[in-house]
Amino acid sequence: MTRSLRIAVPLLALLLPFQAAAQDGPLPQALQPLAGQQAERPAPPFGRHGPLTEREMAMARAAWSYFEAGFQPETGLVNAVGSYPSTTLWDTASYVSALVAAYELGIIDKRDFDRRATLLIATLRNLDLYRGEAPNKVYNTKTGQKVNYANEPGEVGFSVLDMGRMLVWLRILRERYPYLANGVDNVPLRWNFCNIVRDDGRLFGSVVSGDGDTRYVQEGRLGYEEYAAKGFALWGFDVAGALEPAPLAYTTIHDIDIPYDGRDPRVFHNQNYVLTESYLLDGLEMGWDMPAADPAGPGVASQGWRAEFAHRIFLVQQRRFESTGIITARSEHQVEGQPYFVYDAIFADGYAWNTLDPSDVYQPDRAAVSAKAALGMWALWDVPYTQLLFDTVADLSEADGGFFEGLYENGNGVIPLQTANNNGIILAALLYKVQGPILRFANPNTTVWDMAYSQTDIRANKCLPEPMLREVPCCTCGDLPPPVPTIAAADFILCRPVEGEDGIAATDCTTGPQITARPEPRDVLPRQCRTAVVQP
Repeated sequence: MTRSLRIAVPLLALLLPFQAAAQDGPLPQALQPLAGQQAERPAPPFGRHGPLTEREMAMARAAWSYFEAGFQPETGLVNAVGSYPSTTLWDTASYVSALVAAYELGIIDKRDFDRRATLLIATLRNLDLYRGEAPNKVYNTKTGQKVNYANEPGEVGFSVLDMGRMLVWLRILRERYPYLANGVDNVPLRWNFCNIVRDDGRLFGSVVSGDGDTRYVQEGRLGYEEYAAKGFALWGFDVAGALEPAPLAYTTIHDIDIPYDGRDPRVFHNQNYVLTESYLLDGLEMGWDMPAADPAGPGVASQGWRAEFAHRIFLVQQRRFESTGIITARSEHQVEGQPYFVYDAIFADGYAWNTLDPSDVYQPDRAAVSAKAALGMWALWDVPYTQLLFDTVADLSEADGGFFEGLYENGNGVIPLQTANNNGIILAALLYKVQGPILRFANPNTTVWDMAYSQTDIRANKCLPEPMLREVPCCTCGDLPPPVPTIAAADFILCRPVEGEDGIAATDCTTGPQITARPEPRDVLPRQCRTAVVQP
């Protein structure tokens, strides 16, 4: 399972005018590596690095304009899709991504940043939770109330994938801006994790069954499951089971072994889409590191297999272009009209380049060059192909509405929809170019999250981590053998494996020069010879 929720918005609703929020005029501001920190961060190990050009800065401003147009001043939330007043926790995290990038890039000043951040944190802190456990999958952006998929009052369960993405960005806020930490910590302190994080480290979301009862279901497949698990791990949860890529399978596309989730969809009733987005988010936000302070520095991805797989996911798309001429940057995305949303998969349901709607119906005409995927790959891989991707989508925007979702592969033009997720990821990609991986472990202060309820049984009742308890070595346990990594060093193809504190790390990743042979014409006889009748 990938992101569990798609906000299906009729095109008519999207044609309604945006409700723009009143904005303070942004003040010119020099780029800041990190508020309150003077030392410059070394260049990031992957992709592009440097100040934004005038064109790139104009793109950042265009992407931010989406969040000005869709902002709801009553709640501080932003519409997930155009003017339709509905959102998810995933899309709200994409707004946090945009907010951080807009401030760090100097598009908004600190007053505007603080106003928006504190209002949003207050709304998140006071959300009406799904049956008292965790945030509902969907909320009305104007009222902040729980809604169903039709944006009517109701509740539909919670998504641990959406929660995991929000936990990543809440941690980024806490680390970068310690003065926001009190409010940030109080958001997840209201959640109850007992049915969410299981003893084996797996993550469970919830759905409402036909009789109205809550049913808890394991959520996430390869790519998204591990990304969401990092969000939980950043707050101290033991999610080792969800951080590992097992069970794992491979399919060969353009001579590259592409990893996919080995759980059979016929048994587990979840499709194993191979998608780009989770690998891009992991790279842009965390540099494909483990969810801890990076001990090896910026030149090494401490969760090595994530960097290795991300490079394969990128390279197979480049090779498709080299072999077919189809510019390829695939990601799940919204579409206008039915079916409203598609999974633009590299591999799914046994087929490469399979575009499926949420009902697993083949939708080849909805395949697209995704703007967020194109610019995310441009930021993380500095090669000629990603410059082509950049040129393909760099101007697919409106100055007062943000970037469109992408460009259809079949020549049907632009996807005429603008979304929070697309524009938030684009802003994160542009910030990555300037600063490198966005998560910084820069707040050494004691936190409310660690200390709250320490003299009560509330921590246990909510199944919160216990950071004030420290395990000591067992004198009778003996020396246990180190765990066998799921991805062995010999399995690395595009990255060089190195031994790290958290297992096998990766460095010196490369996609190399073009190695897919260009199609060559076949030699054939002239037409008159091919049609001549040979007499016996």
